[in-house]
Formats: sequence, structure tokens, C-alpha cells
Amino acid sequence: MSQPRAVLAGTGIAVPPIVVDNHMLARIVETSDDWIRERSGVVTRYYVEPGTGSSDLGAQAGRAACADAGIEPAELDYIVCATMTPDHYFPGSGTLVQKALGIAPVAALDIRQQCAGFAYGLQLVDALIRSGVAKNVLLVGTDVHTALMPFSKRTWERLYDPDSEPLSEEEFTWNSQFRHLLVLFGDGAGAMVFRASSAADGRGILGSKLYGEGNELDILHVPGVGSKHRPFVTPEMIAAGEAVPRMDGRAVFRLAVTRMPQSVRELLAERQLTVDNLDLVIMHQANLRINEAAQKQLGLPDEKVYNNIQKFGNTTSATLPLAFHEARQAGKAPEGALIAFTALGAGLHWGSVLMRV
Repeated sequence: MSQPRAVLAGTGIAVPPIVVDNHMLARIVETSDDWIRERSGVVTRYYVEPGTGSSDLGAQAGRAACADAGIEPAELDYIVCATMTPDHYFPGSGTLVQKALGIAPVAALDIRQQCAGFAYGLQLVDALIRSGVAKNVLLVGTDVHTALMPFSKRTWERLYDPDSEPLSEEEFTWNSQFRHLLVLFGDGAGAMVFRASSAADGRGILGSKLYGEGNELDILHVPGVGSKHRPFVTPEMIAAGEAVPRMDGRAVFRLAVTRMPQSVRELLAERQLTVDNLDLVIMHQANLRINEAAQKQLGLPDEKVYNNIQKFGNTTSATLPLAFHEARQAGKAPEGALIAFTALGAGLHWGSVLMRV
């Protein structure tokens, strides 16, 4: 009997209700629409309303993916949830997604590989189904970055209300020190449902090439808040902005435009394939300039790449499923298409996954 393969059955996304464009951010941060577009390609991003957590978005995306797959959530026997912004320090968001879906207890696993989380999740789903541990798996990527934004109540008011009084110079300057991050990120979720199949037609997750390395910690990390501190978090950390991520944008750019293409080529070579065999590449949506450079490295024509960071910004673990869902809806990933997913994120974690739809 042939080993089962994880075959894609459905996709779904959850997009928050509040659209934030670059002009709105310019009211609270020293930036402009031209500055943001030139450096990142981002035009808009979506924010949740206060009180909405990553599990809420994850459950919405999961429910939509189940509907697209033509199954009831009750048929799921495993949930894998990738997020770096769980509702609580613990527990993770996986069991909260299960609760929100209204299904009986199932295995629920949370993973933390930040921007590479969904790629790692694809490898995990492949292993779960190939081993026979699970038959119907929901993979969710969900992040709510607004929880990390160091904005005062006054800043939030100014962001949403153009007629409100401008911020003080002190508050405007405080916000602006984080502008290279704040202009990039949005909230969102995406999900995929996979089913075990004999896959005689060659469909399914075909393989992966993933890496983790701690030597580059300092280029993308949160300096405060964690078990290396006693206590875990202090008012002083918050006041100093140490709960906000730190990023060396140039270093991230350099590593992303080399390591993502390299892992794609390595993965294809292991299967005696080349870039020419690919129908579509879905890259992590961190920065449009990174993806344009990676596309050039791979020698891909525009029709074989799909980007939507312009619309959503960087949604961390949600970027791959958000982009793939839209590409699929646009007819760019029909049944039988060979797709490569690739990402790089904090850790460092990076790599690629190959799937035939």
C-alpha cells in the first residue's frame, strides 16, 4: 500500500475590517506615501478592532478553508497553528481555534517560526499525514501585529481621525523611531485544509528544505520580554520600547534575497527539477523589494510570481496562505500546478516547500 500524501483540499483567509493606508500612518509617524511605497511596496494594511486576537482570525480563516474543502470542521483530526502573536503568553492559539470552530477535542499544535511559520507548518502537515497520525489537518497562519505597536490611546485616535488634534512633537518623535517596522505590518490570517490521499496523480506536498540558525538573532528579535529577564516583563521595558521588535533591514534583505532562492533551487534539485518546472512561486511578503530581487535571482517571469504585500503588508505567518489563496482565486494555481513556497524570518528560520495542487 502506497504511503498517503497531504493533498490540498481548501483554502481560506480572514481579513480584519480596518483599512490603514500610508497617508493615515503619516499622521502619527514621520513618513509619507512615497517613502513607504519606494522602500517596501506597501500601500495598505488591515488592522483588527481592539479585543480581537490571533485565534479569532485563525478560526475565521479555518472555517472558510473547511467550507472551501467541502468538509465540516468536525471532520478535522489535527490543527497546526503558526503564530508569533498568540492571544496569551500561554496557552497557544491552537486550542482556541479548536474552541472557536466548535468541534470536539483534537490534537492542536502551536509552532513559533515567525515569518517562516507557515512553511514549517506545511512540512509538519506533510509528516503528520505521511505517517498516518492524521487524515484531515487544518493548518493556520495568523498574526495580530497591532498588539505589538507602541501607540498611546492618543496616537490611535489620531490615526483613525484626521480631524483630531495633531500629536505632540514628543509623541510623534517616539512613534517615528519605529517607523521602519510600523509601516510594514498588518493583521491577518490564512488557512489550508489537507486530506490524506493516495495521490496517484502526483498531487500533494512533495517535499521541503528548511533551516534554523541562531547566529543571526540580533538582526530581527524583541530585546525585552522573556525568560532571560526577571521579571519576565517590566514597565521599564515597555517604556523603553524593548517590547517592540528590532530589525536590521539591510541584513534581512541580504539574507532573504540569497537564502530563499537557494533553498528553492536545492529543493528542486533533490527531485531532478529546475525553476523552469515551477508554475508559481509564493514568497513571504515581507518587502516587495526583497521579492523582486529574489525573483531576479531565480530568473522567474512575472507570471510565475504572486505578491500582495501592496494590499496587506507583512502579516508574518499569514503571508503565504493569504498570497496563495488570492493567487488560486485568480486562476494562477489550478489543479496540477507545481507551487514553491519560500520564506525567511526571525530565528533565523528559512526554507522552501514544494506542492502540487
